Amino acid sequence: MVLANDMVAVAGGGAARRARVRTTDVGPEGEAPDGGPADAVADEPADAPVRPFGLEPDERGIDVAVLIPCRNEAATVADVVRDFRAAIPTATIFVYDNNSTDRTAELAAEAGAVVRHVSTPGKGNVVRRMFGEVDATYYVIVDGDDTYDAASAPTMLRRLHQHQIDMVVGRRVESASSGDAYRRGHRLGNRVLTGSVRSLFGTGPTDMLSGYRALSRRYVKSFPATSAGFETETEMTVHALDINLSFDEVATPYRERPDESTSKLRTIPDGYRILKLILLLCKDYRPLLFFGTLGMIVAVLAAALAVFPWGQAVITPTQDWLCVAAAVVLLGSGIVLGSLRRSRQELKRMIYLSIAPQSLAAPTSEPSKPPASAPASPTIDLRSLEDPDFAVRAV
Repeated sequence: MVLANDMVAVAGGGAARRARVRTTDVGPEGEAPDGGPADAVADEPADAPVRPFGLEPDERGIDVAVLIPCRNEAATVADVVRDFRAAIPTATIFVYDNNSTDRTAELAAEAGAVVRHVSTPGKGNVVRRMFGEVDATYYVIVDGDDTYDAASAPTMLRRLHQHQIDMVVGRRVESASSGDAYRRGHRLGNRVLTGSVRSLFGTGPTDMLSGYRALSRRYVKSFPATSAGFETETEMTVHALDINLSFDEVATPYRERPDESTSKLRTIPDGYRILKLILLLCKDYRPLLFFGTLGMIVAVLAAALAVFPWGQAVITPTQDWLCVAAAVVLLGSGIVLGSLRRSRQELKRMIYLSIAPQSLAAPTSEPSKPPASAPASPTIDLRSLEDPDFAVRAV
């Protein structure tokens, strides 16, 4: 299987625009699954509308934002900006500089990106700022270290648009020439955390720590963004799973960092943070399981101390009953917090639904109007939530 994408080249001087369309799955003989050539070239008239990422002409006008959080990525950021400019010519590319001490911001601006600055350190803080400030139909978020393939972005965006889903994760795939791009410690941590989340929610992407994603506007504007550091990828995945948002994965090549670029990840400290995050996720999203397990451990310990002679020499019967009471309290806490979590989950879902998806295409005709004799439908003005005397009005 070969990863592929759509590339649009615009010829000048009134010449015809030629669009090269590559299928996602290419057969071993260089043919598409339907038997046609893998690279079919079609001519379009010179006045045909630009297709943002291979969509039909009546679906133009889609606003795509590429978001690149950066810290000391002067060696790679310009290449990343140029690659995404070539992959998605109609996109607006934002580079958010997080206290870089090199020329990251300057080089990104020279490459054509909109550069903004975030003084609070941490990738999660940058993501919170980006999601709050940038408004678009679709978003692509990617690291500025030039390890992700920009050519996969059109495929991810098409999947997002055509299937009307909220998140597409770029699943990293190493090639033989990519070197040690995906270090063993990071791969192990990713597998452990991904497996834990999939166990908690019953589903989830297979590469949860990928920093390459395509997102819908509804997702971005409903994302709470409470993490400060690299836990933000986990939070992004959990947000989608918690309120049952649709998601998908697209395989994308993953390559090694250039020699001039250094990773911000630290295997041992970040491994500890991953284990801590797993416990916090269990506590926050499966409180009955978390506190019920703790209560069971305390109850078993209390029973062992009461039954075995060596236990009777360690604690008194009163202390043993206190352990039993603690187990009951833990179990009750899990039940109460489980109910509260369900209420919070419903609230998050309602906030998501309250964000109207941006219109993707202009209507082909004027919407039909009700007959003049038809009664007006009653609507509730939002001010009625604040003014008790404000009544339902027909408008």
